[in-house]
Amino acid sequence: MRYINKSMYQSYTSFIGILAAVAALAYAYFFVVAKDVLLYSISLTLLGLFTLKLFVVLYGRLKEIHEDIARVAVTLAGVGAVGMLVHGGYDLANAINPPTGINMSLPSQVDPRGLLAFGLTGLGILKISYLMSKDKYFSKNLSFLGYVSGTLLVLIYLARLTVLDPTNPLLLYPVLLNGFIAGPLWYLWIGLSLKKG
Repeated sequence: MRYINKSMYQSYTSFIGILAAVAALAYAYFFVVAKDVLLYSISLTLLGLFTLKLFVVLYGRLKEIHEDIARVAVTLAGVGAVGMLVHGGYDLANAINPPTGINMSLPSQVDPRGLLAFGLTGLGILKISYLMSKDKYFSKNLSFLGYVSGTLLVLIYLARLTVLDPTNPLLLYPVLLNGFIAGPLWYLWIGLSLKKG
């Protein structure tokens, strides 16, 4: 960090938060509204990439509050972000070159029903939000929004275990609330907060 311009780094990490918000919105739109497998797969892959960077940046800040909790939180969220990358990559591979003679309703062996992409990411965001609530740098409302987003992500994972129909309200409402409101706003707000320095 000694050789990196601090202002440029803050702008860069802020931009990553904004890109994560855009990718989260795009994923929600292409998954729920447009139902475009290719574009929602690309969006989820990019969301995993951007959030992975964002979670690592947050660790640098949150370890000052409680290093052990920050390490667990960012590990959960980071593994979840890698899960998003893999989940999106799996769907993308199938969208580009659909396999024949295979039951595509089977869950991915790497990220079954979104265990990593939604379940672990949600748990990580809950822990990150807890640490944010202890830091004066972050708004209490940002922490609250993180609690909402993390909870919705865990609910999405739990619903995907039992509900396979994406139009079922048990799955649809958490997806809509997190995909169009809580998730993108949380990433955007973090990006803007990091820009402050």
